[in-house]
Amino acid sequence: MPLTEPAREGPGVLEAQPAPGAPFKLIVLDEVDSTSTVAKRLCAADAEDRTLVWAVRQTAGRGRLGRTWISPAGNLYVSLILRPDADATRATGLTFAAAVAVADAVEELLPGATAVRCKWPNDVLVGGRKVAGILLESSTSAAGLLDWVVIGIGINVASHPPDDETMYPATSLAAEGAAGAGLEQALGVLCRHLDLWLRRWAEEGFPAVRRAWLDRAHGLEAAIAVRAGDEAVLEGFFRGLDEDGALILDQAGVRRRVTAGDVLPGQAPASPAPSS
Repeated sequence: MPLTEPAREGPGVLEAQPAPGAPFKLIVLDEVDSTSTVAKRLCAADAEDRTLVWAVRQTAGRGRLGRTWISPAGNLYVSLILRPDADATRATGLTFAAAVAVADAVEELLPGATAVRCKWPNDVLVGGRKVAGILLESSTSAAGLLDWVVIGIGINVASHPPDDETMYPATSLAAEGAAGAGLEQALGVLCRHLDLWLRRWAEEGFPAVRRAWLDRAHGLEAAIAVRAGDEAVLEGFFRGLDEDGALILDQAGVRRRVTAGDVLPGQAPASPAPSS
């Protein structure tokens, strides 16, 4: 069955199969507060694994750390429900799997050899500007297993906010030369890549995902500045990811694990340092 255009009246709930080879149960909505909020409500109502919520627009879209995700019509807003049979410690790997899937989808949708990069921990960049973001939320059982995971994904397809409204400079598929990319096409491509990388995560674990993410890593081996969870700005050289997805920051030969934070644009130590 082909994808169905989002309904324009009331909640507009429809179901369809997103794309051949990408078995997701799609719920299409016109306007919601947040697709991830809807998805979490569905989790409480025993929604099935691989249920995907797609909305035309969000009135209260959100990113990491409670930040606002500006959500006009024309861009892609989806949240995927997963019920993996996995320990809660493996959840972080799903963020990176989703990032690689989004990067692969964006690259397929863009013309030519546009460089698409993954910025730690959960953004996708085109030409150094943010085109997509990912937010993972989860619930854990008393036994320490994942009860559910919701992966929220926003991709700027037709438009992007101006730089003075965002922490990181933004762009869109249209601004990068893919003006003809429609939401249905973007969703189908995304679903295909999500299906592939979710399967690789399940079958091969985080090491395979980590390698693919590092192949696309923004700033790898370069000088970067990271605003850590305590708001301190840490400067050093980006040496990679450890086994649980933490950023490895080289500070004058001392390696530090950064588990939460944001890589900042245009801020870095002045002099380069060789890899150690």
